[in-house]
Amino acid sequence: SLCEIALYRPQKVCLCPFLPLHPLHISTHLYIIQHPAEENKVLRTVPLLAACLPQDKCKVKIGRRFSEERDPELSTVCRKSDTLILYPGAEAANLEEFILDSPIYPSTIIIIDGTWSQAKDIFYKNSLFRLPKQVQLKTSVSSQYVIRTQPTNRCLSTLECAAAALSILEKNDYIQETLLRPLQALCSFQLQHGAQIRLSKEHLLKNGLYPKPMPKNKRKLRKMELLMNSVKI
Repeated sequence: SLCEIALYRPQKVCLCPFLPLHPLHISTHLYIIQHPAEENKVLRTVPLLAACLPQDKCKVKIGRRFSEERDPELSTVCRKSDTLILYPGAEAANLEEFILDSPIYPSTIIIIDGTWSQAKDIFYKNSLFRLPKQVQLKTSVSSQYVIRTQPTNRCLSTLECAAAALSILEKNDYIQETLLRPLQALCSFQLQHGAQIRLSKEHLLKNGLYPKPMPKNKRKLRKMELLMNSVKI
């Protein structure tokens, strides 16, 4: 239940007043592909997202590997011409521009939930996820999920990605405002009870504030250098 979210602090927070009275009316189907490691994290955003949407429009699939044999339903969804997958990259079209030119209006969007390395592993090691049209969000907005460290200043939480994508697909800004409300409340409560604002790894590196020693592994070191130079990784 979202009524009591257990925290690593003494307080229990009720977020029910910040949820919509009724699930949001949307026509888009949302599939969240969640890395198993996300299940046990306390401050995660997918339960908040699911609590705001109709059960038949928001489905969470947990796992690292997916195939036609393991998940025929997901396989069918990925093969449909009106399915999108939200994952940034050189091959990705900007969502707002894509729906203007697309002859088939999207009915389904898939979003991967996990750290950036987990999401990358899921996307590239499951051929199913390269069947839908790949799209990304064109945004310069910083994440409001300030109690969890992001790799760069432009990285958004799963809830924020879903909120932005659904508001674009449904052509309704109210959806984004409504979905962000419980996230803003969660962060506010946490900050009031001892949590610290988490700056992005990119910000810490650029300003000489990164608390850990630089990695000796060449691949990891290269990633750090790219972050410092604001290069997409």
